Amino acid sequence: MKAYLFPGQGSQFPGMARELYDGCPEAKSLMDKADEILGFRLTEIMFEGSDEDLRATRVTQPAVFLHSVAAFTALETPDPEAVFAGHSLGEFSALAAAGVLDFEDALRLVALRASEMQKCCESSPGTMAAIIGLEGDAVERLCAETEGLVIPANYNSDAQIVISGEQDAVLAACVKAKEAGAKRALPLPVSGAFHSPLMEPARKALAEAIAATRFREPKNPVYQNVTALPEIDPERIQANLLAQLTSPVRWTQTVRQMRRDGVDEFIELGPGTVLTGLLKRIAEEQ
Repeated sequence: MKAYLFPGQGSQFPGMARELYDGCPEAKSLMDKADEILGFRLTEIMFEGSDEDLRATRVTQPAVFLHSVAAFTALETPDPEAVFAGHSLGEFSALAAAGVLDFEDALRLVALRASEMQKCCESSPGTMAAIIGLEGDAVERLCAETEGLVIPANYNSDAQIVISGEQDAVLAACVKAKEAGAKRALPLPVSGAFHSPLMEPARKALAEAIAATRFREPKNPVYQNVTALPEIDPERIQANLLAQLTSPVRWTQTVRQMRRDGVDEFIELGPGTVLTGLLKRIAEEQ
């Protein structure tokens, strides 16, 4: 069985999706429509913007979503039996590809999510860091023992856990991680503490928008970040999508559940190959 995977924030790069725009009429139409919906030239920033231009959350999230959905649209013969999953923001791409959300509705939700998260970043500064070489249980313990707000945010593999929270708390947790034997503890160049309680102020607006948006039953199951399980019920999908805002991305658990369910081929669609790299690490760890 095949799975289509969609990356999240951080996979963007200058010039992203340009080849899709120039080489696929369906992708070009989608991207032109996105510019109209958003009310600004997102494609111009994607094609010609700098790393700094693309790093702003209000730009990054729609850009990665648009590239990912355009890449799916460009597939000549999508596998009708394939399942779907996306890492963080990529979950919106997965829901659009699976037919749960119309493209226009998904893009509007992504744009709102990005805007509200950007406000959280500005009002409650935070950061994230990658802990390399410690398993999840150890990272959870050191976060709990650290003064201030810091929690595991992304379970990317057994040996790569991203933590998120208040800046001082994250830096203190990095020190504890090194003392506990972590190979590396790397602060990430992000604008806020994603997948942590610092994103809570964005919940109200996103909850209202999700409730007002039509969610359909997917063509095939979508594995969601919060549960790491295949979901088909639209109401559960809505609830999990909202919970994802302040909850960890259980990517390792998701990939392993997919394998248990019979997935033996993974195809990453979108900018970069971050998820492909994580798949290799997870496979090596089993």
